[in-house]
Amino acid sequence: MGKQGIAHIYASYNNIIITLTDITGAETIAKCTGGMVVKSAKDESSPYAAMRAAERIADVAKEKGFDSIHVRVRAPGGNKSHSPGPGAQAAIRGLSRAGIRIGRIEDVTPIPHDGTKPKGGRRGRRV
Repeated sequence: MGKQGIAHIYASYNNIIITLTDITGAETIAKCTGGMVVKSAKDESSPYAAMRAAERIADVAKEKGFDSIHVRVRAPGGNKSHSPGPGAQAAIRGLSRAGIRIGRIEDVTPIPHDGTKPKGGRRGRRV
C-alpha cells in the first residue's frame, strides 16, 4: 500500500478548489481550481470543471506515489451557503474514476454557533 493523502474539495457556486495534502494536512502536494481548467468564468463551478480538476489532481497524486485518499468536502459555510456547489460530487467521481482509492468522505463545512449576520438585510434577498 502506497502513501495516503487528503483531498480537500471546496465547492461553492462560483468556483471549485481541490487541494491534495499529506495525511497531516500540513504539506500541500497539489492544488487545482475550476478556473485553471476551463476558459470561461461561468463554467468555473461546473461539474465538468470539477471533473477536469480532479483528473489533474489524480495525475499528480499517482506521480508522487499516493494511491488512496480521504476526501473532505466543504461548502462556503459560516453565514453563507451550507450546501456544496454542483462540482462537489463530480470531483469525487473524477478522483475515483482516475483509479484512486477513496477512504472516507466527510463534510467539513464550518457551521456557526451563532456567528455574524448574513448579508441581505432583514427581509433577505428579494428576487
